[in-house]
Amino acid sequence: MKTFMAIYTGTPESMAQARWNALSDTERTAREAEAMQVWGKWMADNAGAIVNPGGPLGKTKAVTPDGISDIRNVMAAYVIVRAETHEAAAKMFVNHPHFTIFPGDSVEIMECLPMPG
Repeated sequence: MKTFMAIYTGTPESMAQARWNALSDTERTAREAEAMQVWGKWMADNAGAIVNPGGPLGKTKAVTPDGISDIRNVMAAYVIVRAETHEAAAKMFVNHPHFTIFPGDSVEIMECLPMPG
């Protein structure tokens, strides 16, 4: 089995986010509850493959030769999973509630490779 990191992405400027922001508080609360229920089912259905359930990501700082600065990126959350292949790992996220209910853009899946040497 191989290990993969999946990064949930989202941009505040997306059309999905604009539609989400246009919801009333009552509608948004109902959608959040629905999404968390579906996400919980996804987690339960894939429990055997989940190595680390991850979680939401907060504000970002970048460290460069010029110092430390606050930056913004599209990463919203992460999860670590195991699968036989990259394709199999990606298929786990087809129709994921991150973008079917929540206003997320995508889930990006990359293999966690061993350190060289």
